[in-house]
Amino acid sequence: MKLCMIGTGYVGLVSGVCFADLGNNIICVDKDKSKINSLNKGIIPIYEPGLEEILKRNFKQNRIIFTDNLKDAVTKSDIIFICVGTPTKKNTNSADLRYVFSAAKEIKKFIKKYKIIVTKSTVPVSTGDQIEKIFSVLKKKNLVDVVSNPEFLREGEAIRDFINPDRVVVGTDSRRANKILKSLYQPIVKKNSRYIKTSRRGAELIKYASNAFLATKISYINELANLCEKTDVDIKDISIGMGLDERIGERFLRAGPAYGGSCFPKDTRALIDTGKNFRTDLTIVKTVVKSNENRKKMLTKRIHTILGNKIKNKQITFLGVTFKPNTDDMREACSLYMIPYLVRKGVKIKYFDPSGRKDVFNNKNIEYCKNISSACFRSDLIIIHTEWNEFKFIDFKKIVKKNNFKIYDMRNIYDPKKMKLNKIKYFAVGRTV
Repeated sequence: MKLCMIGTGYVGLVSGVCFADLGNNIICVDKDKSKINSLNKGIIPIYEPGLEEILKRNFKQNRIIFTDNLKDAVTKSDIIFICVGTPTKKNTNSADLRYVFSAAKEIKKFIKKYKIIVTKSTVPVSTGDQIEKIFSVLKKKNLVDVVSNPEFLREGEAIRDFINPDRVVVGTDSRRANKILKSLYQPIVKKNSRYIKTSRRGAELIKYASNAFLATKISYINELANLCEKTDVDIKDISIGMGLDERIGERFLRAGPAYGGSCFPKDTRALIDTGKNFRTDLTIVKTVVKSNENRKKMLTKRIHTILGNKIKNKQITFLGVTFKPNTDDMREACSLYMIPYLVRKGVKIKYFDPSGRKDVFNNKNIEYCKNISSACFRSDLIIIHTEWNEFKFIDFKKIVKKNNFKIYDMRNIYDPKKMKLNKIKYFAVGRTV
């Protein structure tokens, strides 16, 4: 099929490349000419394992092209996916939909025959209704169908999630559009996944409801970790014991820092705003957002405690600064709160991240290091902030070369007993040492 992806951010690029790998002809459109030029050279703007390889393969086979010519892309495509950002509006909880509506208005100018307009961006309930109003004249002529098809891609595992999805959700009341989209997704809808056809509003809400529920699981296990520390219980035992219950499931039950990234923070806030607009008080979601914000403060306070409330002039190392491993995404990462706070208190920060993110902080007391050894050398406290595989087998005594250093493992990737045997002062989350 001939597909057009509007926007070459995370969703648009990953989806476009993966659709191309399934044998479709893809045109990716973006207003940013420099980004388009880079993509045409095989240079991708995001860190996602495996993406560059698949892009280059399909680019070579002419199944995917990158352009800033929207007219040409819309004209040559049968299905147009809107994959632009929906960030949180400044000083509000609501999603900023200006890019979605702007894209729809631009697309409208070039439609002369039947097209399916698919919203892949995460949008509040009833956004599709507003988009359809933009196409009202074309809709009356049966030239367009407006569909919601939310993505469920995890950063760092996006390709696997696309090829082997838990479900494909399509929101439409059009038999014609549903038939075409079902055919498009047929190669990846297997025995262990489902194609779910629902209303357009239903599809929009499924996305927000899913993300808010997962955010709730994270906040819940983090609060239980606090209790475990006070009751001499290992949070890992609790996670395993809970996760084996099929009604609960083991995923997203790992205690650690506050959730971050491009989805959970903005989507929980947007869902609260949607509830407000429809006069529904989403008390649980509000509490989750508050709990997550408190998490950042609580973990930072514990750094004070670990260092005996004497942090001025201390050297602290952060291993990992991204919100999760296998991505370069810094959005809403705990490190963005912790590191500037510690610097203001007189701490000197060194950090290393395998994603290569060295353009994040602009402060003379914050130093990016090229490797683990230089980051940890002579540190007073090493904080494992992100659970990259590179951090799981470090000989800390060999590289720190300083007595009485401490480790704060925010991801619980080390065994407290082994750390104790090695006479390392080790602190974890939800675990007594």
